[in-house]
Amino acid sequence: MPYRDGMRARSEERRAEIVRAALEVIAERGYRGASLAAVAERVGLTQQGLLHHFPTKEALLVAVLKERDRWDAMPDTAWRVDLLAALVEYNAMRPAIIQTFSALLGESVTEGHPAREYFTERYTRVRANMAAVLRAEYGDRLPNGLTPERGAPLLVAVMDGLQYQWLLDPESVDMPGAFRDFLALLGEETGEESGGERRREA
Repeated sequence: MPYRDGMRARSEERRAEIVRAALEVIAERGYRGASLAAVAERVGLTQQGLLHHFPTKEALLVAVLKERDRWDAMPDTAWRVDLLAALVEYNAMRPAIIQTFSALLGESVTEGHPAREYFTERYTRVRANMAAVLRAEYGDRLPNGLTPERGAPLLVAVMDGLQYQWLLDPESVDMPGAFRDFLALLGEETGEESGGERRREA
């Protein structure tokens, strides 16, 4: 491997290591309580060494949020209502990531928070995506009579709200099960009674 390529690869590995450490520290302390010094210490760097890779705390936050989006990336056309339940089950297997996301989301509602614009834009995009998913599944009206546009904010709210309840008391809150219950309220057959197969009448 040429020297320059080797240096670039090592730099990318170090950046990924820093992002993982930042995820841990933010999950533990929240964004405002997470210092660059704490992240640097966790990866065995000085703060100056960390600044070589991420010149500001805001730049590191952006990298953390992009990494989270990368893990969840899926073409919009691949989403179906029944696959959302699979996503909730997947999230239940990675509490550290969900904790970090939830901590940042809670803090971002305050004025001047560097993640506020990210989450505002994200929710605009997610609501539109969920409306498209619901329309593809049910047409212009859900079985309960709501339009996809009215159902989409409720769907997103349940997914993210369940995460908070689950993080606070995972022994009492069955996040995947509760989400399947919500899908049943929408009119979606969850398939539990038929071995996981969907049971929709033609």
